[in-house]
Amino acid sequence: MPNHQINPNKWIDLYSDYLFNYTVSRVSDREIAQDLVQDTFLAGLKSMKNFKGEASERTWLISILKRKIIDHYRRINSKKGKAEVRITYNDDSESEGDWLEERVADPFDKTAEDSMENEELADAIHNCLSKLPEKQAQVFKMKTIQGFETEVICNELNITASNLWVIIHRARTAMAACLKENWF
Repeated sequence: MPNHQINPNKWIDLYSDYLFNYTVSRVSDREIAQDLVQDTFLAGLKSMKNFKGEASERTWLISILKRKIIDHYRRINSKKGKAEVRITYNDDSESEGDWLEERVADPFDKTAEDSMENEELADAIHNCLSKLPEKQAQVFKMKTIQGFETEVICNELNITASNLWVIIHRARTAMAACLKENWF
């Protein structure tokens, strides 16, 4: 496995446009997207010592950015520390819809309460996944948890992109209902 290097001097040139486009498609506000990308770069600088080189620099920055987006929605949806994080899921080629993405704290600012809450969420997710039909669970895991591209999933499961999005929509709807009933 390659050992990737980190070079913050090139982040703006190499990644700012990509991170901005990624963010603006999820928060639908250019100013907030710019702030979140800036926060991502700052968090990356603060946590450079945590970069292990196992993923590319861009992948590492995206993982930080995802936490920043989640924290953004947590802040605006928060009620006494309990947050329901809604992220507009939007793939360039498909329609959009609300999806309960994650409830995780910034990995660079974890508390014991966050860790316990994340373990409870993980248990709830696995419990809800086990209740889905096999194909829905498989598609959900590949797309939402493992982050596989649509084309890869379609080739692997021998389904069309349209079929994939129907399956993923049904899985997400069922997962959201299950989590609402069993975790919130």
